[in-house]
Amino acid sequence: MAPPQVLVASDLDRTLIYSTAALSLAVPDAEAPRLLCVEIYEGKPLSYMTETAAGLLTELGTSALFVPTTTRTREQYRRISLPGPAPRYAICANGGHLLVDGVSDPDWHARVTERLTNECASLAEVREHMAATSDPLWVRKHRVAEDLFVYLVVERELLPEDWVKELAVWAENRGWTVSLQGRKIYAVPKPLTKSAAMREVARRTGAARTLAAGDSLLDADLLLAADRGWRPGHGELAEAGWTAPAITALPELGVAAGERILREFLAACEGPRPA
Repeated sequence: MAPPQVLVASDLDRTLIYSTAALSLAVPDAEAPRLLCVEIYEGKPLSYMTETAAGLLTELGTSALFVPTTTRTREQYRRISLPGPAPRYAICANGGHLLVDGVSDPDWHARVTERLTNECASLAEVREHMAATSDPLWVRKHRVAEDLFVYLVVERELLPEDWVKELAVWAENRGWTVSLQGRKIYAVPKPLTKSAAMREVARRTGAARTLAAGDSLLDADLLLAADRGWRPGHGELAEAGWTAPAITALPELGVAAGERILREFLAACEGPRPA
């Protein structure tokens, strides 16, 4: 009988893959790493990882159960073409959809939506509040994702300093979480979590251990739920100095952090197993 697998649940954007603006290439051009494009949007390259990271991810996919874990919608996730074996499982919409061989599990989605109905304010209430209190001067797009959560695309330099904090307080009292990631402001129901979906995959597969990585506030529950977790030197969690006993805060920034995270995953998969 094959030994139980290690489950690796990793955030994607600004954790394993990076837009041009997020690469943080702090070396001379001649010394910059070769990059592999892993996402095309409207006919243009959008997201990258280093070629070295691509090789590491391919290796990880053959030695562990790799589960892409993202706040992206299913449509946005499907634009990404990651190197290595096609993942059997993927977590989209911050845990709202559990994909099995690329198809959303209807029973899981029904369980999630029932919790949202019973445990927090409605999507409509939150959406209306954000629309009423935001300003077209700095909001570029209002978006509802998978009928589960809402986000704004904003001009950061025009965003009032206290607006996100005030929204977070308002949302907290209604069972929602607010996260600022780059040019996007997310409002997500608290019961909608990546960690719950990761636990479900672990239950189904009988995984022996869970490893995780992420950079944003929406990844904190995922990192805390895993046996070991890593965060890069950038992002909301780094800016807040957030850590926990089983969490390793890495110094690397940008695309170099993605490469380091994959090395850490592989080393942990090969390390001694707990008694």
